[in-house]
Order: sequence, then C-alpha cells, then structure tokens
Amino acid sequence: MNIQEVLAQKVKDAVSSIYNAELPSVEFQPTRKDFEGDVTVVVFPMLRVVKGNPVEIGTKIGEYLQEHVDEVSKFNVVKGFLNIVINDAFYLDFFNSIKTVPDFGYVTTPSKDAVMVEYSSPNTNKPLHLGHIRNNLLGYSVSEILKAAGKKVYKTQIINDRGIHICKSMLAWKKFGEDETPESTGLKGDHLVGKYYVVFDKAYKEEIAELVGKGIAKDKAEKEAPILLEAQEMLRKWESGDEATVTLWKTMNGWVYEGFDTTYNNLGVDFDTLYYESNTYLLGRDVVKEGLEKGIFFKKDDGSVWIDLTDEGLDEKIVLRSDGTAVYMTQDIGTAIQRVTDYPDINGMVYTVGNEQDYHFKVLFLILKKLGYNWAQQLYHLSYGMVDLPSGKMKSREGTVVDADDLIVSMEKTAEEISNELGKLDGYTDAEKKQLYRTIGLGALKYYILKVDPKKRILFNPEESVDFQGNTGPFIQYTYARIQSILRKSEEGVSETITSGLELHQKEKELLKQIRLFPETIQLAAENYSPALIANYTYDLVKEFNSFYQQVSILGETDAAKRQFRVELSRKVGEVIQSAFKLLGINVPGRM
Repeated sequence: MNIQEVLAQKVKDAVSSIYNAELPSVEFQPTRKDFEGDVTVVVFPMLRVVKGNPVEIGTKIGEYLQEHVDEVSKFNVVKGFLNIVINDAFYLDFFNSIKTVPDFGYVTTPSKDAVMVEYSSPNTNKPLHLGHIRNNLLGYSVSEILKAAGKKVYKTQIINDRGIHICKSMLAWKKFGEDETPESTGLKGDHLVGKYYVVFDKAYKEEIAELVGKGIAKDKAEKEAPILLEAQEMLRKWESGDEATVTLWKTMNGWVYEGFDTTYNNLGVDFDTLYYESNTYLLGRDVVKEGLEKGIFFKKDDGSVWIDLTDEGLDEKIVLRSDGTAVYMTQDIGTAIQRVTDYPDINGMVYTVGNEQDYHFKVLFLILKKLGYNWAQQLYHLSYGMVDLPSGKMKSREGTVVDADDLIVSMEKTAEEISNELGKLDGYTDAEKKQLYRTIGLGALKYYILKVDPKKRILFNPEESVDFQGNTGPFIQYTYARIQSILRKSEEGVSETITSGLELHQKEKELLKQIRLFPETIQLAAENYSPALIANYTYDLVKEFNSFYQQVSILGETDAAKRQFRVELSRKVGEVIQSAFKLLGINVPGRM
C-alpha cells in the first residue's frame, strides 16, 4: 500500500473518530512549492459531511495523522489545505527498496490477454515520409509502454500493396523506366518506385492538359486520360492473376520492402507480424453475408449491402458494393477477425492512424461490436494530428514530401553542426562522433514528436528540436551523460543499504518524490496511449536533477554517508531516464 492510500484511510478514520461522520473519499493534490509539505489533503470537499471551519477541521485531522501515522512528521494548514510532511525515513526506505531493481517502474510479468498494435501501414508506391515517422514513433512507443505496463503486445502493420496507386508506379516504370533497378541506379528501392509515382502524375497531368486543349471538359479529361485507363486495365489484369502483371508487381514491391526495412532499421522500430492487403482484401465478405442473415446489415434495391448507424448518431455505411466487391470497411472487418483467429490471446487492438480516419474507425468498432465480438469492446483508434513544416504541407504525387531517410540524415547533420559549435566533443574518435551525432539527431527527432499529445498537430522545426536547452531530447541526453560522468569520477560502489538515519536535503527529497511517480506514470501513459506523458515526466525528472546538482554538492561532500547516497541517487536517476527513454525508442549516450 502506498503512502497516499495509507493517508486516505487514516483521514477517514480521523473524521470518523473526531466527528462521528463517514467520509466517502479523500482528495489529494501535490503541495504547492511555496508551502512546506509533500502531499496535501483538500479539506473543502469534507464540508459536505463535516460542518465547521476548514482550518480547524484541517488542524484536527493533521494532529490525528501525526499521532497515528509513523510516516507523518509534521503538518501545516493553509486555508482549506492540509499540507503533510512525510519523514525522511519513509523516503530512504523507498530508495533502499528500489535502488537495485533493474527495471524499476516496469511490470515484468505480462498479462495473459494480449493487445495488437498496428502502425506504419504504408502504401508500396512511395517511400516513407515525415507523416509516417510520427505514425511509426507513436505506434512503437505505445507498444513499448503497454509492455512496460504489463501487457502482452504484438506489433503489426498492414501493407497496402495493391490498388490503382500501386499500378500507377508499375505502369510508369514499364513505359518510361528503361529497366532501371535499385542496383543500376544506386537508389533505395522505395525511392525508385516513388520516383515513378511522380512520373505517372506528371504524364497524367500532361495528357489532361492535351485533352482540355482539344475542347474536352476537365472532369471528363481526368477520367479519360489514356495513361489512367491503362493503369485501370493493369489493375484488372492483376486482379485476374495475369502472370506478367503479377511478376512485375512482386518485383517492384520487393524493391520497396527492402527500402522500407532499411528505414525501419534506421528509425529503430520493428514488427512482430505483417499483414498484406493483397491477402486481406477478400476477407470480410462472408462475415457481411452472415450479418445480413442476422439483420445487422440490410440490402438496397441495387444489391449493395449497408449498415444503418443513425441511432448511434452516425449515418448509413456501405459494406459491400452492388457487384459483390468489398470496400475498405469490409476488408478491415475481415482483417480484425483474422488477427484474432491468428492470435487467439488478443483481447484488444490499437490502430495508429491519422485523425482524418476518425469516422472510419468509429464505424468499424461499432460494426464489430454489433457482430458480437467480445474483444471489440477493447478497440482503440490512436488518432494523431498531421505534421507540418515551416514550408507548408507535403504532397506525395508532386514529390514535395519530406522523405523519412533524408530527414534522419539531416537530423544527424544538424546534431553534428550544433555539437561542433558548442565544442562538446573533444577527445572523440571520428567513429564515436558519428555514432553520437546519430544518437543525438534521432533522439531529438523522436522526443520532439513524442512529447506532444498525439491528437495535436505538430509544426516540426529540426533546428529547434536539437537545442541542448529546454524540453528537448538532447537536453535530457546531456543530463544522462552528466550523471555517467559523476559515476565514473566517484569511487563509490553500490552499498547494501543507505544509512536509515540520514537527514535529507529538500532537493534530495524532491528528486525521490519524482522517482516515485515513474511506475504510475507508465500506467497512466498506457491507459491514455500517450508517450507524451512519459516524455514530459522525464523532462520534469531531469529538471529536478539539475536543480539538485546545482544546489547540493555530490562528489565534494565530505560526509561519506551523504556522498554515497548522492552518488547512488544520481545513478538511479540515470537508470530511470534510460528506462523512460527506452519506452520512447530513444538511446542515451554514456558521454557527450
């Protein structure tokens, strides 16, 4: 039982003993910085069951706690707030209990029920871009946070490897590519295929302009441009299993997958299982037919199948076209069911998809609930906002996206420039410098994106993200490196136990209070699917440490017991920083 639970029960006991009244709950809040105390009981809500002056009520409860709770050393009352001071022994006992725990804060025994987290899910007609980076970082981090909170997690993606957009790249390569390959051009496979997606769009626009010049209306020209009709014919050939078309599709997708794997590896994300739209696009049709028989869906006069969700505040949604072909919703229904068939321990799924799909997922989740699947109660759309740049929006067709690979390289370059300006790398070999630039650059990118609530839109500024001051990845990495420097200089090993009679400095106490919040922060981040809670917790911890470092002597302390404690406290802060950053997919350097 933690101290807050103990205090809650004792406050209820106090009210029962002093006022012969039953208090249903106790409201706590952190003690304000300008008052002495570690935790504050809010007295005002008690006035519903206890009549009297809030200051007097707070004082009587404080006296009761001081007498009946060993950990309470003193208290003060300010208006309707009872500020309680917890004694040093409590914090030292806490520190002794966690100082040698390697994964403090993590739940190391996972639950039997698993959750599947889907992220990335790119199209195979273009490379990954800045928007995909936010998606991947969010999905990966939420997976790691759920694991740390005690969940069994499967990371997955569905690769959109079929459809007209894929055929556009294929057709453009066939018409204009002159048998180019990643090997012959030196381009990553996804970049090569993406190049032909842009080539297609250029040729398509030229044909539209030509048709319009001949007096054909623009909307008609857009539908009748010869290159688009060729792409549509190629899609029909693919769906009918034409050998040459399928072979080209396999070849070009193979190039893309190799390119994607390189980007994922550089970004530090991974997957446990993959699904391909070419295998899943027929799924769901049988489920829809079963739902039609049960009256969950209804058929219109043209033979198309729909669901009526107007009672739920939504509208009617098509789930099967009149020709019997599936729409995306049908496929998503089938894929969700297939995943639970493949992994029977799944009892929930998280879909990391941009907020433009909010409505789609509301409908999908409702349909799965209506179909009677228990796990459908545990579905979550990890909806996120777009990533903008100071230069504006990105467009894939026009080739104006911020490429993920280019961004990773430019982040390393920015880290190199800023590090050299600050002159922090004396004595490093070239290989060590290169590795450090990568660690700082990627750390800056990931932290800048993950510290923001997923639902908020981001304006990404690379230079701002690599600042060594403020709420940034490099600032936190630098503090971690500072701690490692202290540990290298100290001669203290890990002692069996810290002297119980040690008197704590207020800064030591504040640091211990912040460390104590780590396990509950992980649980809160898991419940809210929010890496931002972990990121900002870490920043608060680092600020507390730097304040402690500036005001309290560590290696210069002459009292051996105090020096020992401060070194070990610093070590634990470093471990928590490393554990927290691991949940964000960020590495920490031993020195900077």
